[in-house]
Parts: sequence; C-alpha cells; structure tokens
Amino acid sequence: MKILKGIPVSPGIVIGRVHVLDDARGRRIPLRRIIEDQADPEVDRFEAARGASIGDLGKVHAVAVDEMGEETARIFLFHIGALSDPALIEPIRTMIREEHVGAEYAVAEVFRRWTQRFAAHDDAAFRTKVNDLQDLADRLLVHLQGGGRTSLAHLSEPSIVAARDLTPSQTAGFDREKILAFATDLGGPTSHTAIVARALNLPAVVGCHTITALAEDGGTIIVDGDRGRVILDPDEETIEEYRVLITRSESHILSLREIADLPAVTTDGVTIELVGNIEFPEEAQAVLELGGVGVGLYRTEFLYLTGLTEPSEEDHLRVYKKCIEMLKGRPLTIRTVDLGADKYTQARAEIPERNPFLGLRSIRYCLQHMTMFKTQLRAILRASAHGPIKIMFPLITTLHEFRQARHLLHDAMEDLEELGIEHDSKVPVGMMVEVPSAAVMADAFAREADFFSIGTNDLVQYTLAVDRTNERVASLYQPTHPAVIKLIRDVVRAGKRRGIPVSCCGESAGEPIYAPLLLGLGLRTLSLTASGIPALKQLIRGLSIPQCEAIAKKAISLDSEIEVAAYLRDKVRKIVPEAFEGWADER
Repeated sequence: MKILKGIPVSPGIVIGRVHVLDDARGRRIPLRRIIEDQADPEVDRFEAARGASIGDLGKVHAVAVDEMGEETARIFLFHIGALSDPALIEPIRTMIREEHVGAEYAVAEVFRRWTQRFAAHDDAAFRTKVNDLQDLADRLLVHLQGGGRTSLAHLSEPSIVAARDLTPSQTAGFDREKILAFATDLGGPTSHTAIVARALNLPAVVGCHTITALAEDGGTIIVDGDRGRVILDPDEETIEEYRVLITRSESHILSLREIADLPAVTTDGVTIELVGNIEFPEEAQAVLELGGVGVGLYRTEFLYLTGLTEPSEEDHLRVYKKCIEMLKGRPLTIRTVDLGADKYTQARAEIPERNPFLGLRSIRYCLQHMTMFKTQLRAILRASAHGPIKIMFPLITTLHEFRQARHLLHDAMEDLEELGIEHDSKVPVGMMVEVPSAAVMADAFAREADFFSIGTNDLVQYTLAVDRTNERVASLYQPTHPAVIKLIRDVVRAGKRRGIPVSCCGESAGEPIYAPLLLGLGLRTLSLTASGIPALKQLIRGLSIPQCEAIAKKAISLDSEIEVAAYLRDKVRKIVPEAFEGWADER
C-alpha cells in the first residue's frame, strides 16, 4: 500500500480501478527532409490536420457546453482561436517551405520553442498555458500521423484516471459515466484540471508527483479529494474504512438536503447569513438550491485563466449579468481580479519575480494595469443596473491602495455617466481583509470601506508565513493559531464600532469546527462553497450565540493552535454531534 499526498482541488472520496493515461508528449518526432516540390503539398497536409483539429475542438466545445456550462467551455473556443493565430501557425508554414522539413517535425519544433519559453517560469498558471500548447500540438500530430489519440472516451469500465497532467480537451471529451475521479502528478488549485473537476463535481487530487510512476493499470486506488490523499493498492482494512466513510458521507448528504430550505437560525433566534463562493456563473444556481441567500465571493480570475487573450468589457458584463439572472434579486459580491503569484502575472512579466506571492499581485497588479482594471470596473458598474451588486477589492494592505482603487471606480462611473449608460452610482464598495496590516489597521479602513470580508486563507498564510499550497509546511498552516483568532476578533470589533458589515469568506468559514468560533467572535455572515452550506446550516441550527461566545472566549485564552483545534473539536462534537456525521476526524 502506498499513500501519496497531493493538493485537494475537488471534494469527495472514490474507490475504484486506476487507468494510467499514457502521456505521448515528449516522444521525439524524427526530422524528415522533403524536396522543394513537396513543400506546398506538405503545407496542405498541415492545413488539413489543422482543419480537422478545429473540427474536433468544435465538437468538444459543444459537449462541454452541455456538461460544464458555457463559461468553462470557453476554454475550447480559445483553443480554436489559437489554431488560427498567425504567431503560432505562420512559423510552421514557413519552416516547411524554407527548411524543407515534414509537417510533423515543423509542428513539433515550433510548439516546442513556444512551450520552452513559457516553461522557463515557475508560475502555476504559466504552466497551464504550456499545457494548452502541448494539447494543441498533440492534436495536430495525431491528425498528421493518422494515429489514435490518447483518449478517455473509450474506457471499458468506470475508472479513476491517473495522469501526469490532463489537458482541457481530455477532461471534457470523456464519457462521464466512466470517469470517477482524477489524480495527477502535476497541477495546482488554479490548473485547468482543478477548474474542470470542480465544474463536473468529480473528486480530484493534483500535485501527487509520482502517481504515474507508481500506479499500475487496473490496480485498486482510493482518491480522497477531501484530504488530498491518493492510496494505491490499499489493504482490505483501509478499503473497509473508506467504504464506511463513503456510506456515512452519502447518507449525511441526503439528510442535509432536507435542511437546505430551512433558515440558518441559532437556537436563540439569531439569523446567520450563509452565502456562496463561486468561480463560474453556473454555480450561483447551486448556491440557492443548497440553501444560500446570495453570493458572498465571486472570484473573477477564471476569465483570464481560461483564455489566451485578455477578456473584454463585454466578456465581463456577460458573465456578471448571467449571475444576476440566476440569483433572482439576491446580492452578488464581485471580487475584482486577484491575479498574480500562481495565477497569471508572471507569464506576462519581462523578468519574473523571485517571490511573486509577496510581489505584484492582486490589487497591486490592477493598480499598475489601470486599463485592464477599469475594463472590469466598467463592466461591474454596467451590471449593477440589472441587480444588487457589491464590489470588493482583494489584498488591500494600505489606505492609499484602497483610495486609489476607489478613485478609479469613480472615474469609471464618470465615464458611464458621460455616455449615458445606466449603473448604480451608490454600489457598496468593500475590501478583503487578508493581510496582517489590514487587520491591524481595520479601524482606519472601516472609516472608508462599506464592508469587510475576512479572507482567512491568505490571512493565515501571511500571518504565519506559511505557503498554503506547499505540502512540506502544511502542518504549520493552522487557522486556529491564537494570532489569527485575535486578528479576526479585532477586525470584527472595528466593523461594529464603525457600523459596517463584516463577513468571512475563507475556507475556515465552511468547516464545522471553526464556525462556532467565528460566530462567537461576532461574525454573522459566512461565505463558503455551495456544497458546504447545508452542513453548516445544520450546525448553526444546533448552536446558541451564548454558547459560541463562551467557546470563543475560551479558545482565545489558549496559547497553542493545537490546543485550540482540540478544544473546538471536542466542544462542538458534544453540542451538535449530528453535524459531524459524514466528516472524517482529519477534516
């Protein structure tokens, strides 16, 4: 039995047979010389392969629209566009004509040069773009060579796919009844595999490093998308443990469906607002179906991460309006683009940053790319004419940043007013509190912001100096650290003093053991992944605010994050034991 640790990107647990996807990339394409008279026919061969590839992608796009929704499926429209991009295609034609080489070699060589340039950087989103180019090269070569493409479309039985990485077309072009889960060597939280897995609601663990080297076709495998674990060749005892977990989880999910329509009210009558975190417009509907009352965090990075070109104002407006329509009058909080670090900016940097997580990311990036930023702001303002919207700026560290961002928003408003375009001139403008400087200065920020949203993911990361995506220091990433708790308490107090709403939208907001602590610290709005809303609602309906306040008071007096976590788990299990059905001890 081998246990591999990776990054959980889509929840759920599956036991099944593993299908190790053969990665044809990296195989050498031999140099084939042609005579001058063969150049034009060879270019024609390339054009035929390009046309066939575009045809394939059109079919994949149509399937993806049905399976994943329009926005996720746009990945394949961008692939089609790339196969018509002169920067990619013209050098292939030129190489065939001027260097007298076969089309296969020209395709492989031109794409190799592009991918090498991209792969020279460490940024995870940059590697995602490399993945796109490799996918396109692979597709062209299959048509040129007349062979079968490594495919997931014809599996003989339901399988768990293990791969070095998965391209967007591979993850969209399979039979959904035959794919149970994913596990990959590469990838991160923002990779295409992660985005597609979440959209398809398939358990997935990425960044496992050695799964393709260790897994054997047909062997038994467990993918634990809750904890980021993959178990190869599990023994009978482990399989039985996981079967119990799966059964418990399934039964718990069914029971929670009955709670979705009930109000999130504590036993002493205090209403808690539960709203959803989303990445795609289609997810807004799931938030409402699972008992949420709106969207508290709409991450808009996918517009940039799934495209080969920067999204236009109309691209932004289209998806925002779609969210508003689905929410039917409920509030939508849009976070302006949080690009940088592992997401986007290093791909465009002339000299990549050595430490991008502490570099030009989030609001800093936007303030240095004002045209891009104002494009999004104008689109949000235009969408505000169609339904209730709030605007939230990410990773604010100084008052100057917040004022600059708000000034650009006012500029965008003036532009729209001059053009006579309808918008909400009083749209609420808030900020994420996710760095210690913002938390410490919360009272000053509260004089200017309309609301706060505490982003515990980054707040924990920056307070404890722990990279939350680095499994080597994962044990140090502790939301229950006393320093983090005290910062949250101070932010909530500052909001109350100044009379502005404060919510929490990090992963901690959706975890049962943290919720009583957050409520006890004074939070009354929690924003979380839609699937977690029913479980959290069940927990809230079994708690009283005095109980939560007593829990928070005790927790904040403890000196160790380990003590705090143990205390919270023990206390909550005793008060609302049913809220932990279907949850493993490690959650």
